[in-house]
Amino acid sequence: MKKITKKMIVGFLGLSLIIGLVACGNNGETNNENSSSTSSDKPTIRVGSKDFTENLIVAELYSLALEDAGYDLERVFNIAGSVIHTSITNDEIDLYPEYTGTGLLSILQMDLITDPEKVYNTVKEEYDKQFDLTWLEYAEANDGQGLVIRTDVSKELGITTITDLQEHASELRFASQGEFDQREDGIPALEKMYGEFNWESSKVYDNGLKYEVLKNNEADVTPAYTTEGQLVNTDQFTLLEDDKQVWPPYNLAPVVRNNLLEANPEIAEVINKVSATLDTPTITKLNAKVDVDKEEYEEVAKEYYESIK
Repeated sequence: MKKITKKMIVGFLGLSLIIGLVACGNNGETNNENSSSTSSDKPTIRVGSKDFTENLIVAELYSLALEDAGYDLERVFNIAGSVIHTSITNDEIDLYPEYTGTGLLSILQMDLITDPEKVYNTVKEEYDKQFDLTWLEYAEANDGQGLVIRTDVSKELGITTITDLQEHASELRFASQGEFDQREDGIPALEKMYGEFNWESSKVYDNGLKYEVLKNNEADVTPAYTTEGQLVNTDQFTLLEDDKQVWPPYNLAPVVRNNLLEANPEIAEVINKVSATLDTPTITKLNAKVDVDKEEYEEVAKEYYESIK
C-alpha cells in the first residue's frame, strides 16, 4: 500500500473544499429559481380589442387597471370584429370589450330586444351556457346606431327626434353609406316603425367622409354611431332621439373567460370599477381626442385612467 504523504492530504482537503463550494453554489441557484417561480401566483392576462378607436381605448383602460392590480399583461389589440369572438373561444385571448347588442344579434343571432337590462341578462346567461364566458357589469355608454342631422337644420325645422325627421324627410338630403339602406337594422327597420322616408335626395358617401359632407352643406342627415367623436361638436351636429326604440342598446361590457375569473375573482372588481365611470358623453369625448384631435389612444386612455384612479 502506498504511503499517504502530507502533499496528498493537502490535495484531498483542497478537493473537498472545492466540492463543498460547488454544492453550496448549486443550492443557492436552486433556491433562487424556486423563489422566482413562486414570487407571483397571478397569471399573465391576454387583453384583446377590436380594431377601432373606442374599443382600443377601453381595452387599454382595462389593461392599465389590471396592471395596477399586479397582473402582467399581454395586449392583443386590433383584432377584426368578425373574428374576435372566435379568438376568445379558441383561448387566444382572455377578455375584451364587447357590446350587448352585438352579442345578442351578431353572435347569438337572437330576436331584437330594446330594453338594456333584458339584453344584458340574455347575453350573460347564453354566453355562460354556450361559450363558458362571463359578461361583467355593463357600462352606461351605449355605442348604438343613430342618425345625425346638421344642427342648423335641426333648429330651423324643429327636428330633434326620428319621428320629426320622418315628417320632414322630403325637405332633407340623405348621406347614405349604401348598406344602411338595405341592412335589416337600417332603413328597413326605421320604415317599419316610423313609415317611409321620402328624402329630397339620397346619395352614397364613404363613411369616413360623412361629417365633412354635412359640414360642407352637401347633405343634411347621415347614419352614425352614438359615441362617434365628431358628435362633441354639437354646434354642427345633432344626434336625433330614437323615440320609438328601433335599435337595440349596445352597452359596453367586458367579456371574460370563466376559468380566469374562477381562479382570480378579484379581476371582476378591478374592471367593473372602470366600466362604472363610462357613460356615452365620456366615451364620445375620449373618441374625439383620438379621431378629431389626433392624439394617440394610449395617451388618451392613460390620462383618463389617472383621473379615475
